[in-house]
Amino acid sequence: MSWEKIAADKKARIAASIPQEWRIKSEPAEVSVMDYPKKSGIMTAEELAITQSSATDLVAKLAQGQLTSVAVTTAFCKRAALAHQLLNCSLEFFPEIALARAKELDEHLQKTGKPVGPLHGLPISLKDQFRIKGLETSMGYVSWIGKYEEDNSFLVTLLLKAGAVFYVKTSVPQSLMVCETVNNVIGRTVNPRNKNWSCGGSSGGEGAMVGFRGGIIGVGTDIGGSIRVPSAFNFLYGLRPSHGRLPYGKMANSMEGQETVHSVCGPLTHSVADMRLFVASVLAEEPWKYDSKVIPMPWRQAEADIIKSKLSSGGLTLGYYNCDGNVLPHPPILRGIETVVSTLKKASHTVFLWKPYKHDFAYDLINGIYASDGGTDIFSELEASGEPAIPNIKDLVNPSLPKIDMNELWSSQLEKWTYQAEYLEQFRKVEEEIGREIDAIIAPITPTAAIRHNQFRYYGYASVINLLDFTSVVVPVTFADKELDKKNEAFKPLGEMDKIVQAEYDAEAYHGAPVAVQIVGRRLTEERIMAIAEEIGKLLGNEVTP
Repeated sequence: MSWEKIAADKKARIAASIPQEWRIKSEPAEVSVMDYPKKSGIMTAEELAITQSSATDLVAKLAQGQLTSVAVTTAFCKRAALAHQLLNCSLEFFPEIALARAKELDEHLQKTGKPVGPLHGLPISLKDQFRIKGLETSMGYVSWIGKYEEDNSFLVTLLLKAGAVFYVKTSVPQSLMVCETVNNVIGRTVNPRNKNWSCGGSSGGEGAMVGFRGGIIGVGTDIGGSIRVPSAFNFLYGLRPSHGRLPYGKMANSMEGQETVHSVCGPLTHSVADMRLFVASVLAEEPWKYDSKVIPMPWRQAEADIIKSKLSSGGLTLGYYNCDGNVLPHPPILRGIETVVSTLKKASHTVFLWKPYKHDFAYDLINGIYASDGGTDIFSELEASGEPAIPNIKDLVNPSLPKIDMNELWSSQLEKWTYQAEYLEQFRKVEEEIGREIDAIIAPITPTAAIRHNQFRYYGYASVINLLDFTSVVVPVTFADKELDKKNEAFKPLGEMDKIVQAEYDAEAYHGAPVAVQIVGRRLTEERIMAIAEEIGKLLGNEVTP
């Protein structure tokens, strides 16, 4: 069978998994579909209220029996069905399995009076990369269609132990290695706020699903911005934890075995409170007993309390930069950084200009690591079915590049380690100068607001953090405004990449696009950085965004 027929059959099977009564009769003409669930007539008022709630509120009501898991799961299944029809964001949809699981959880609570765990009855959406026993994991490759999993990813197992319900696996770009979600299986996933904008990638299906509130906590992965970019483009919070904090074992992947820069799992949420719920719930299941790469480090409330103490006694000390020296962000991002900085200063926090250290070197180093096998892994998967490569792949993994040998691999690993140590030295030097601890760095996550399709070019603001293995939390800030964010016609590009990025900016086209920043801390500082992100979100008024 041709790859086109295999892909078409898969796409048809996904469409058929949506019950008839949840299907849209005519697609809306508007580019924004954010308010479609209210207009659809498919969801009840109670179901709309459930999907507009926070995860922390829902788990409390589920544990007390004020809501049933069947009711909550039905609501999110309906909204996810609408999301897929409008945004093309799912690679697996399985409401029958989800509702059977929800029914079992309701019966358990009724019989015992106790919830299964801290996520009892809560629907959680997953990037397609997560393996669920009995389901397919195509991961955007046609050659993977028809392969059914015999086991769960470790994180899936632990979330089930914590009481979660799974109902959907969301779309990814072919290979995972680009920040635009498009593949030859189902096509392109679009942004719910404007279908002309990218939802980001590679966890773009999660970004679109959670941004549309077809999910309340989504789980993605990040090796070069793949959690943080979709979070930024969909006005969400997103956590890129350091390697070893959350389990990654038994995940599907491209370039499996590449250990120089690790991919990590993390949540996409509407609030830090929901993010904290997810991380604390996973850590309570002791993932280090499952995945040998996970550090035995339970949730450390004392670390978060350090930030709370600083907030009540003099404030935080935060560095910031608005340009990494390679590419200047578009005007909306520059305004977003300034908004965060000025808001923090008004709240009596200490904010100072941080000089990015050798980000040009780091960007080149990590790009070489991504392409170290000369594209062999990705392009062998494409050859297996005969499907073509999506055009975006050439931005990061070019098949014309030569493979590196073992000595070159060792050299790149040593360069990475040296760079990480040098960056920590920069922290120490500045701390000695200012006489206090640096709590975090505020930085762009992308040089653009939610970008138009196929225009994402520069990954450096995200990928350098992966090379450092620092903790990062994305905080939604504001929206691009054509009146406030005029193009700087006098700007002279910093280089060829900057010239390409600057040429893309159009104040009219980007009006209303989500703008975000990332809050970056040293390795394994998840509790602290989440607490800082929460404070910034509250000051901005974005911490509980419906």
